[in-house]
Amino acid sequence: MITAEELLSYMRESTYKPLNTEDLVEALQVNDIQGFVSLLREMERKGLIVFTRKNKYGLPEKMGLVAGRFQAHTKGFGFLIPDNPALNDIFIGADNTNGAMHNDRIMVRTMKQQLGARQEGEVIRILERANRWVVGTFEDAKRYAFVRPDELRLTQDIFVSKDDFNGAQDGDKVVVEIVKWPEARRNPEGRVVEVFGKAGTPGIDVLSIIKKFRLPEEFPEKVLSLAEKIAVIKDEDYIGRKDLRLLPMVTIDGEDAKDLDDAVSLEIMDNGNWYLGVHIADVGHYVEEGSALDKEAFARGTSVYMVDRVIPMLPKQLSNNICSLNAGVDRLAMTCFMEINEQGDVVNHEITPSVINVNERMTYGDVNKILLQNDQELKKRYRDFVPMFKNMALLMHTLRQKRILRGAINFEFPEAKVILDEQGKPEAIVKRTSDVAEQIIEEFMIVANETVATEFYWRRAPFLYRVHEPPDPDKVEELNEFLHRFGYHIKGSLHDIHPKAYQEVIEKVEGRPEERVINTVLLRSMRHARYHPEALGHFGLASKYYSHFTSPIRRYPDLVIHRVIKEYLAKGELSKERWEKLRKRMDEYGEQSSFREKIAEDAERESLEMKKVEFMERHIGETFDGIISGVTAFGMFVELDNTVEGLVHVSTMTDDYYEFDEKMIAFIGRHTRKVYKLGDAVKIQVTRVNPEERSIDFELV
Repeated sequence: MITAEELLSYMRESTYKPLNTEDLVEALQVNDIQGFVSLLREMERKGLIVFTRKNKYGLPEKMGLVAGRFQAHTKGFGFLIPDNPALNDIFIGADNTNGAMHNDRIMVRTMKQQLGARQEGEVIRILERANRWVVGTFEDAKRYAFVRPDELRLTQDIFVSKDDFNGAQDGDKVVVEIVKWPEARRNPEGRVVEVFGKAGTPGIDVLSIIKKFRLPEEFPEKVLSLAEKIAVIKDEDYIGRKDLRLLPMVTIDGEDAKDLDDAVSLEIMDNGNWYLGVHIADVGHYVEEGSALDKEAFARGTSVYMVDRVIPMLPKQLSNNICSLNAGVDRLAMTCFMEINEQGDVVNHEITPSVINVNERMTYGDVNKILLQNDQELKKRYRDFVPMFKNMALLMHTLRQKRILRGAINFEFPEAKVILDEQGKPEAIVKRTSDVAEQIIEEFMIVANETVATEFYWRRAPFLYRVHEPPDPDKVEELNEFLHRFGYHIKGSLHDIHPKAYQEVIEKVEGRPEERVINTVLLRSMRHARYHPEALGHFGLASKYYSHFTSPIRRYPDLVIHRVIKEYLAKGELSKERWEKLRKRMDEYGEQSSFREKIAEDAERESLEMKKVEFMERHIGETFDGIISGVTAFGMFVELDNTVEGLVHVSTMTDDYYEFDEKMIAFIGRHTRKVYKLGDAVKIQVTRVNPEERSIDFELV
């Protein structure tokens, strides 16, 4: 049977011209015609090939077409995010969306590009609909109703006929299934398939986000019963493992963490080198390839950490119990031992299955108090481990310095955590800090990930890498235009940017008023990290070979490479058939894991922003200090110390007539010449909060 790659290769030949199915069958001497037709349809659905009006198959790139995902804007226009990461985004005007909805996979015809203008396009085909089910608020108009989507980028309300209310009442939060897609001047139509609560009821807000992103709420009974059955360590499980139960080791995590998948140990060798052990839960021992557990983990892709709950990748019998490296109990692990010299180089390493018994379950807070505050009570309680913690801090600084010297990018963005009361209402917003303890775990996990990736790259194993490609040259050019206004510049060729050029700018802006703004713009100019079967490098870490090895409880790619590692350790090499089978699967694993990760990130961010807005509702009329984080023609965004951001609309700046200066990215008073620019400190008053739109309005004091 011909493969998709072989068919694409044939079509890319310079002599190829679009052919119909019969001509392709004859040209390629296809025997399995039914299978070949199925392949053509699947490739067409993915946007790899195009079926023309003349019933012939061609390549999109040869016909001025681009496939990708539609990212809509609340005002009706949007952008095509191409499947090919080497291509720039394409602007789609509101008149050219042709029924496409946010997140649909689409095919776009590019328009003639004017010199200096951005590339525009028109949607010509919907490849795959993303919004068959929509979460929103039911608005009853008696004879009919509308569902107003929670997702503001779904800009049309969904019409529901009387026969399709299914018990929904005005103000209910519902899931509606779309039965007719939007067309010109016609809203989508749907039917209510689930009513799950009244808007404003405690817990319904987060549940709405879970429903919106179609996150799995429960595990299938078959998966739960299997997890219950296997969640034990049997005598035979110890065979063939390095016994490390007497090796002193600890876990270091947040106070509320329950899925502890990494433990660390550290010794000083006779030659003065460090001997670092990173011990990771052997999840692959319990989640066998192809099992019901494995299929469920693949479908979920990752654990999702919502503001008030965790939606785990694996059932709690595994994630919080037998796979979690809880203190004082035997656990199966995959261990990476690394001998590291005083320059931070890994000079020797060993990867091995092991059995461990963690001595102490440490928290970031307690380790920071020991190392930074010299807390005598904690030092006495953990006296057997204090010397190890001090050596860990020394090794961390060595590894961190080496990473920065090679050009790794080190963003320092404060993360926010919303503290909720028993009813799920936000009580406070606190900033998470990254101190010595957090940095110890970060650096130890990075060096383990690099060590594992490097070995299995040179083994030529079918593998899954965490890749972060260099930024697009056009994005760097736009970035430099922005940076020049502040006197900064990304050095080097636009087509061969080194991460060190980014880090140099980060160091220059440190402590300056514009630091937060510059760092945000730098981050947005870079590509999104993803999973891929080829080692394409990690730009942000300035790392040539990088994988995710350290969190198999909550990330499917880590689980995948654990299986590969164990198979190589047991067999030495794989058969050709097994190698090819695994290599093909890595494409699917990488695509699904990257997709699920993006969904998880969006859901987590939305739940956090929702609670931030809700928190600010009780502070209407109060004043706060903030920093101007963005300036646009319609107003200024101001970020408060608690990371909440709101808009000061230009219409509320009434002490003068303010004009937007695009070059300076500032507002300048026509009469007073007063200037408001990025990074300026201002005092604001909270004037309006809209939880539905997740928006906050400020006015200058």
